[in-house]
Amino acid sequence: MVKNTSQKRSTLADVVTREYTIHLHKLVHGRSFKSRTPQAVKAVKAFASKHMGTQDVRIDPSLNKQLWARGVRNVPHRIRVRIARKRNDDDEAKHKLYSYVTYVPVTSFNGLETAVVDDE
Repeated sequence: MVKNTSQKRSTLADVVTREYTIHLHKLVHGRSFKSRTPQAVKAVKAFASKHMGTQDVRIDPSLNKQLWARGVRNVPHRIRVRIARKRNDDDEAKHKLYSYVTYVPVTSFNGLETAVVDDE
């Protein structure tokens, strides 16, 4: 029996929230100074899109503020984020699901792993 690999698993039933640590330092390495933080924002969106399987990714203003806190040149090396995959209630929405990315303050990144969070 041959398994059809072109079929993707549906993410429609999966409304879930997870916490991730994103290593931004390697994602903006080699970028010119004036494009480092904008590239970090794009990298966070791409990370959320890849891990949650949604094309519509929205970034919380607190996360944006944290990325820009040290200016355009000095992006934080790592950042802890909570990504929530939610249903889009808008009737005219292009996509049925979207991902909402928020900032999670941590004191140290030692020993942190991806964790599923009860979103309530």
